[in-house]
Amino acid sequence: MCGIVGYIGKQDTTKFLLDGLKELEYRGYDSAGIALLNDEKIDVFKALGKLKNLSEKVESAKLSKYEIGIGHTRWATHGKPTELNAHPHLGEYSYVVHNGIIENYKELKEELIKAGHNFVSQTDTEVIVHLFENFQNKLNDTTEAFKNTITKLEGAFSILLISKADPSKIFFFKHGSPLIIAKGNEKGEVLFSSSDAPLIGLSNEVVYLEDGVGGIASADSIEFFSDDYSWSTLPSSKQFAQKDGFRFFMEKEIYEQSSVVSDCMLGRIQDNEISFDEIDESILEGIKEIKICACGTSYHAGLTSSYLFERLSKVKCSIEVASEFRYKEPLLTKDTLFIVISQSGETADTLEALKMAKKAGLKSLVICNVDNSSMTRTADYTILTRAGIEKGVASTKAFSTQATVLWMLALYFAKINDSISSEKLQKELHALREVPKSLIIDDKIHEKTKRLSKRYLHGHGFFFIGRDVFFPLALEGALKLKEISYLHAEGYPSGEMKHGPIALADPELFTIALMPQNLLYDKIKSNVEELSARDSTICSISPLEFELSDDFIKTQKTDHYMLEFFEMLVVLQLFSMEISIRLGNDVDMPRNLAKSVTVE
Repeated sequence: MCGIVGYIGKQDTTKFLLDGLKELEYRGYDSAGIALLNDEKIDVFKALGKLKNLSEKVESAKLSKYEIGIGHTRWATHGKPTELNAHPHLGEYSYVVHNGIIENYKELKEELIKAGHNFVSQTDTEVIVHLFENFQNKLNDTTEAFKNTITKLEGAFSILLISKADPSKIFFFKHGSPLIIAKGNEKGEVLFSSSDAPLIGLSNEVVYLEDGVGGIASADSIEFFSDDYSWSTLPSSKQFAQKDGFRFFMEKEIYEQSSVVSDCMLGRIQDNEISFDEIDESILEGIKEIKICACGTSYHAGLTSSYLFERLSKVKCSIEVASEFRYKEPLLTKDTLFIVISQSGETADTLEALKMAKKAGLKSLVICNVDNSSMTRTADYTILTRAGIEKGVASTKAFSTQATVLWMLALYFAKINDSISSEKLQKELHALREVPKSLIIDDKIHEKTKRLSKRYLHGHGFFFIGRDVFFPLALEGALKLKEISYLHAEGYPSGEMKHGPIALADPELFTIALMPQNLLYDKIKSNVEELSARDSTICSISPLEFELSDDFIKTQKTDHYMLEFFEMLVVLQLFSMEISIRLGNDVDMPRNLAKSVTVE
């Protein structure tokens, strides 16, 4: 979360910063700001809320010519979203932008206040610029001042710093949060960004900075503090994600799922088997267990796959919430394959869990949508989901492609372990080939969710319930509704309702029941009947009509429960989106959330 950009050069510095922040706004939109520097002065602009507010401020200002600038779009961690707490943060003569969390900021702040520094914000970031100036005032050497600063910081911090004490340079450092440095197409241009999207078309050569790597950039040179870096080639063109007539990026991305899942499968489903160029059969040598670690939507994809790995591959599989796993002193043995799942490849808790597994000597595999991300550079093996750019903060096509990759991986492992018959494998492959069709949205289904949405705007909450793989799908459905509608929703295994939660059942409790024909239908039917008997309002999603439903969304009849899984996924996504739209919310940029969670 939070997006950083920086620019050195003779082009329009302000335009690059604003355009770059627009590309990164999905990473945070509580506030935004830019600092522009020339030999004479620093000009700063900040605005609360979305980037358009900052753009309006800049457009109405009288600007000088600047050859250096830094910018930031914020997802609030320390301090409320206010202009005062927005980045860049000021010392006496320097500005800093920062992505991450400074864990020891309170101790540093107390020391700096005693030394005479005045703080104006509630943020942890502000200590960085005061710490730099504290050293600079003593040493009168900006390079040493910056080096001393970063050695005093603890936590996660990607930093860009500019100072009137050395107005031709940007000081940079990366630890824990993504940061890229690029050589611009024009002579003397240096560009910085949290992701490569703002750089494409403006640069060919980039360094994806590793943790602990920093340096100093100017129009004349880029100096790194260590040799732990390498230059890569950036693609020269891209298709910017546009809404293509859809109301929201999220809606567009829901509709894209059929095509991106096809891309995800391309070259991987053979006539009689699954093939991954990225891995080989040796990946399972000495492996007795799979451990999956992820957060949020990716956790739900992992939980779905845990059923498939045990059912198809016959390998013991456990799933961990990454933020909990990091601190539970887990027992890690080398007969475990450690799988992490992340849309961005930068999720802080998941990345740290991966590093723990690597340190313990485990084989590691990342399922990810972003090549050259921190996780893909850390793990032993990478399988890319090929979902394309996902602009909506509430993940949709990332989940469907993750679930597809994991299903294919379960079949790949099943073949290696000789745990699946040829007949069963062919049936699974046939079902896999049908997934893109299951993800094509029927106009009638979308219209039904739109019409039903007006009946589910009030009440005291939602229960999404399902069994087996439909339990993690229920969790994902509840998460989508929470993320974008701000209504209370919980996902439960349907068999657990009578162990406490059914006490909440009444007409104002909305139950969204996932009732697949091909998997434990009679069991979940019995659970829904128990809720109906307590007068809960029931919306069933199923190919089979259920007489006790208050509302019914009919899905296609198929011969495989996973095809029902993917069609119900689309229904849940559309249902949540339509409720959110009726409530007047910003579907793509829900409050308090950011796309890439790069802090704990």
